[in-house]
Amino acid sequence: MRQDNQLIVLTHLSQLLLFITGFGSLLVPLILWATQKEKVYRMDEHGKHIINFQLSLIVCFLICIPGILFFGLGLLGFIVLGIFSFIFPIINAIKAGNGEIPSYPLTFNFIK
Repeated sequence: MRQDNQLIVLTHLSQLLLFITGFGSLLVPLILWATQKEKVYRMDEHGKHIINFQLSLIVCFLICIPGILFFGLGLLGFIVLGIFSFIFPIINAIKAGNGEIPSYPLTFNFIK
């Protein structure tokens, strides 16, 4: 296994593709994780955090949809989740660059 913090940082930042292209925030990190998890030191751990965060965001966004009918609380949820999906990949990319473990809030452990 090789140490490649730059690839791990890129994997975290690839979640921001959603804001550029409208898609890819789950697919690109999933492909990077699946192809590099056995080749790059700590990629498996970081990749699981990223995939769990992206899947959790999808679930939370789906929960917010019916919340729109209840006094617009779903819209507030969309805004908060949008902010989280922008800020936390950047924070965790910086942590990954420093060799630290990522921490994403509101994350369910789909993959352990």
